Amino acid sequence: MSNDLVRLTVVANELEAEMVRSLLSTAGIQSMQRYTNFGAAALDGMPSGVGPREILVHEDNLEAARELIESD
Repeated sequence: MSNDLVRLTVVANELEAEMVRSLLSTAGIQSMQRYTNFGAAALDGMPSGVGPREILVHEDNLEAARELIESD
């Protein structure tokens, strides 16, 4: 299994990110979320906790993860 993380998708906020991650988790696909640099508000250079999030998965799981979120 590749340890390289790749972007699966970008969602609007943390709630949507957690919904996608929950769906992936039920299929046994590990994922993580992170703030995007695009559109995120910042306070003293730190993300404010709102704004778009990237969903990342292991490269080996990318195709299965795409199929899963597209079918939902």
